Amino acid sequence: MELRHALIKLNWLLSSQFGMDTRHFLLSLRGIPRFIGDWRRFRRGFSGKLSLMPCLYDWYEESGSTRSEYFWQDLLVARWIFEARPERHLDIGSRVDGFVAHVASFRQIEVLDVRKAAAQIPGIKFIQTDLMQPVKEIMGCCDSLSCLHALEHFGLGRYGDPIDPAGFERGIVNMSDLLKEGGTLYLSVPVGIDRVEFNAHRVFDPRVIVNRAERCSLRLKALTVIGPDGICEDSYLDMERMAALANRRYALGIFTFEKRSAK
Repeated sequence: MELRHALIKLNWLLSSQFGMDTRHFLLSLRGIPRFIGDWRRFRRGFSGKLSLMPCLYDWYEESGSTRSEYFWQDLLVARWIFEARPERHLDIGSRVDGFVAHVASFRQIEVLDVRKAAAQIPGIKFIQTDLMQPVKEIMGCCDSLSCLHALEHFGLGRYGDPIDPAGFERGIVNMSDLLKEGGTLYLSVPVGIDRVEFNAHRVFDPRVIVNRAERCSLRLKALTVIGPDGICEDSYLDMERMAALANRRYALGIFTFEKRSAK
C-alpha cells in the first residue's frame, strides 16, 4: 500500500510539476501500431494533402471524466447555491474553470484570491486579497460563501501567499467574519490522517475543521465525503464516523456550515 501511494505521488510530481505524464506516455506507446494502421487505411482512399499530427491515447479515454473529486464538488456545490438562491455569494480561491464558471452561468459571483486575475469574465468579479488577513471593507457582507479545495494551501507559499503554519486557522476566522448571521459557508478540504505534505497541501482530521469552525460561530449542518472514483457519502455528522474518516488515507470533505450568533 505504501509503495502504491509512493508511485501515485511520483506520477503526480512528474506530470503536474515537470510536464511528464507517464500515463499518457504509456498509452501513446500502446497507440502507435493502431495509428499506423489507421493512417495506411485512410491514405489508400485519400488523394489530397495529408500531414501528420498524431493523437495516440484518445482511444483509451472516456468521453469525459466524472471520477474526479473536483468534478463532483464543483457540480454539487453549484447546484446547492442555485437551489438556495442567496442574495450575495462570495468565493475564496476555488477553480475558475470549474466551480466558479458553473455559478457564473446562472448568477453573479465575486471571487477573492491571493493571485491576480488576467481576464475579465462575464458574471465574475475578481478581488485580489490575502484571506489570511482580515478583509475589513466587506466584513459581514454576504449570506453565502464558498471555498473549495483552497484552504489546505493557506500558509504553504504554493500560490505566492506568505508562509504561515497557522494560515488555515486565520482563513477560517476571516471567512466567518465575511458572513452575515444565518449565512452559509461551503468549505471543501482533503480529509484523512492529519498531516502537511509541503508545499502541496494539508490533509485535515475533519474534527480539526469542525472544532476550529465552531470557535468562529460556524455550526456544521452537513458533511459530504467524496472518495475514490467520485463515490459520494453523506451524513458524517457524528463523532464516531468522523473518527473513522480521520483514519483514512485521503478523501475530500465538503462541509456546510451556518453562521450563528456569537452571543
